[in-house]
Amino acid sequence: MTTTASTTAPTAEPVANARDLALAHYAARGVLEHVLARHGITFQQQVALRAALTAEAPQTPDDLVAQAQDSLKADPADIRASLDELLAERLLAADGPHLRPTDAGRELIAAVGAETAPVSARIWGGIPAADLTAAGRVLALVTERANAELAALTA
Repeated sequence: MTTTASTTAPTAEPVANARDLALAHYAARGVLEHVLARHGITFQQQVALRAALTAEAPQTPDDLVAQAQDSLKADPADIRASLDELLAERLLAADGPHLRPTDAGRELIAAVGAETAPVSARIWGGIPAADLTAAGRVLALVTERANAELAALTA
C-alpha cells in the first residue's frame, strides 16, 4: 500500500507586528472608552484616577502626572487638566500636598471594573495560558524597547 503526501499546504500562523499591536490596543481601548463614557469619565482621567487608587502611598499631583505620562505618553499639561477635572467632579480630593481618591472615585472605578469584567472575560477567554505567557513576554519587551526609543528621541 502506498501513501501520498497531502497536497494541502500548512496554514501559516500570523506573525505579530506593530500594526496588529495597535489594532488590538485600539479595539480594547474602544470597548473601555465606551463604558467610561457612560460613566462620564475619559480614558486619561481613568488612568490618573486608577494610579491614585492603586498607589501604596499618598500621591502628589506631580506623582500622578508622572505615572499617567509614563503610561500614556501624554502631554503633562493635559494630564494636569484631567486631575483638575477629577477634583472638580469630586473623584479626587486634595489632602494637603496629596491627592486621594474619594469614595465616589473608588465607586466609579469599581463600577467600571464590574461592567468591563464580563467583556474582558469574553475577549481573553479561551486563549491558552502558554499563548498569554508568550504574549506577555513579547509585549513587555516591545514596551521596553519602544520606551527606550522614545527616550532617545526626546532627549
